[in-house]
Amino acid sequence: MARRKIQIGLAGLGNVGMGVYANLSKNAALLSQRCQADLDITRIAVRDASKARNRAVPADLLTESWQDLIDDDAIDVVVELIGGVDQAKTLVTAALRRKKVVVTGNKALLAEHGQEIFSLAQEMEVPVYFEAAVAGGIPIIKAVQESLVGNAIRMISGIINGTCNYILTKMREEGWSYQEALKEAQALGYAEADPTLDVNGWDAGHKAVLLASLASGRWVAADQIHVEGVEDIRLGDLRFVETLGYAVKLLAVIRCADDEPMEVRVQPCLVPKSHLLASVNGVFNAVMVEGDLVGETLFYGSGAGQDPTSSSVIADIVDAAVGLQHEEKRGYVPSSELAAVKPIADTISQYYLRLHVDNRPGVLAHIAQITARHDIGIMSVIQPESTGETADLVLMLDHAPFGSVQQALAEIRELESTSDDMTLLRMESFEESP
Repeated sequence: MARRKIQIGLAGLGNVGMGVYANLSKNAALLSQRCQADLDITRIAVRDASKARNRAVPADLLTESWQDLIDDDAIDVVVELIGGVDQAKTLVTAALRRKKVVVTGNKALLAEHGQEIFSLAQEMEVPVYFEAAVAGGIPIIKAVQESLVGNAIRMISGIINGTCNYILTKMREEGWSYQEALKEAQALGYAEADPTLDVNGWDAGHKAVLLASLASGRWVAADQIHVEGVEDIRLGDLRFVETLGYAVKLLAVIRCADDEPMEVRVQPCLVPKSHLLASVNGVFNAVMVEGDLVGETLFYGSGAGQDPTSSSVIADIVDAAVGLQHEEKRGYVPSSELAAVKPIADTISQYYLRLHVDNRPGVLAHIAQITARHDIGIMSVIQPESTGETADLVLMLDHAPFGSVQQALAEIRELESTSDDMTLLRMESFEESP
């Protein structure tokens, strides 16, 4: 019996797109055996067909119009890897309206327009697959969608941006400044020439939206979550934190509780050195998922790169091929309801607060008065020896709402004895919020 040929239209031939093209060819026999179909890329849409590429691609496959992928009735699956939001949205929605299965790794597109896209997919009865949108080669989407489907997800927390993790690792291990570590990340290709979305936290924020939506079964609006990046992390803070038994990691934290709004945030956090996430270094990612039945699970691997990300894209293509052969309408379809998200001001944790203050009596007393007025306890105070006129002062703050801490910090900034040089970091316990 002849195998069915699944014809694929690939939009985008950048780093990941080239990896998908090369690895589909490399493992063609293996994939054909596993999905009982031949996977054939028949058209590739690129911005410039004349551009020199590091791998030969037949010229007759290339087109400079992604519309050709939509208009070709023989194409079963459209793989969107062009990036960006506006053009990608137009492409994806056009493919769905023509009842073509969509595979995408575009987390920004899905975070900002996912509710509309998945609603259209449901209407057209065509699935959207997006494993590559979160954590590169780690199969975290499939795990939450399928393997953990019998669980009420209590918490998802993890390192889901390799660029920031690399920067923080190099600052800690090599003693580099933030700018030095960022420059090295760019030189190695771990950070883009414009690294804004990575370092300001929104790359991880888009991924957190997708994970939170999967965890809750309701769509999470990107403008409802709180996102901070690593631009303001200083080497001195990493050294202080190290002596206290912690590492600093940019974490996505999602907590779900019965009959309460979800907690969804991305922030640099103190992680105890004894915790597994503290040992995740370089460009690697790790995601911890806690279900009510399975307990804690941990997923670790490469969060970016041509081969790991193309592995996830190809896995989605195989799923699409199997679904097409058996006429299965698989893929994530969220509830039409929006999930309620807890305001960041109401979220509770402990905190690390580093201040730069005048080195004279009475300063700590004034600060303690402010924290007391906001019902914030001080667990410990660390003041490195200083003979100068100013000194660093590190306070470990007890559990308090983030909003109360911010209000206290605003008053502390107004003191004549304190400077604007200060750092506030949350301490992550990986337990349910108090």
